[in-house]
Amino acid sequence: ANAIYYAESHDVLLVHAAGNDAKNIDIEPNYPETENWEGTVIGHDNYLTVGASTKNKEELVASFSNYGAVGVDVFAPGLEIYNSVPNNSYQNLQGTSMAAPMVTGVAALLKSYFPSLSMSEIRGAILLTVQIPASGALTDLCNSRGVVNVYSAAKYCMKLEAGKK
Repeated sequence: ANAIYYAESHDVLLVHAAGNDAKNIDIEPNYPETENWEGTVIGHDNYLTVGASTKNKEELVASFSNYGAVGVDVFAPGLEIYNSVPNNSYQNLQGTSMAAPMVTGVAALLKSYFPSLSMSEIRGAILLTVQIPASGALTDLCNSRGVVNVYSAAKYCMKLEAGKK
């Protein structure tokens, strides 16, 4: 917990893969947790937990991804991600460890284009501009209820930055 507070005090966003156990992390512990007092997860302004989504509208959440209406913040693509692997090769990989870098990349892109925004503001932009599926499939599976949407987040940040001038 001290490391999370330290990072927060230095405007660092921590992006955490939710895990690949197909469990509800609101109920079952998942390392590293933010502080947990009497069953309530306390959020931080600099911490994002990411679940893995798929490209399939019928099954938007990857079958292996952890989830939680409180403990998971957002979903991002995490199935069939073409990636480099040892021995100078490539292959399709899956997991929340593929989804978390997607969100990290979105945050880095937004910070590079909107340097006056804090990482807490960028985190908020990511969570407030998710793509919510028409089926509402993610309503009970993450607190933002959707999948990261870089275009909408950039538009939001543009308005936010303009409001600071």
